[in-house]
Amino acid sequence: MIAWLIALPALALIFTVTRRLARRHGRAALRLIIAADVLLFVGALAVLIVALSGGAARAAASSTAAAGSGAGSAALIGAAIAVAGASIGASIAVAYTGAAALAAMSERPELFGRAMVIVGLAEGIAIYGLVVAVLLLGKA
Repeated sequence: MIAWLIALPALALIFTVTRRLARRHGRAALRLIIAADVLLFVGALAVLIVALSGGAARAAASSTAAAGSGAGSAALIGAAIAVAGASIGASIAVAYTGAAALAAMSERPELFGRAMVIVGLAEGIAIYGLVVAVLLLGKA
């Protein structure tokens, strides 16, 4: 939580500086921003490769307890990805189906039950993500 309190003002400052650069210099600032994004992406990719290659060497040299904790952390990461992906997908689905349901109910109010079923099906996507997360955590 403390990391967000530190990072949030920094992100706001970066956003403000980027916006002012884009307003003053136009395309040149856009090229600079894209170049910085590419450099950040390459750096993050390098860190990921080093972390993954160093993790395999340590896992081979360490005891079975360390290998078990690595599998547990992989299950936690998988569970987090499952929940995050399903939640994002469900939010997009509910946004579209909810808007369409409200539009249909404004013309024909008797469609309330059908519209809520469709929106409920869209919300079910998030529940599937939670089920996958529980299954992954059960294996850890």
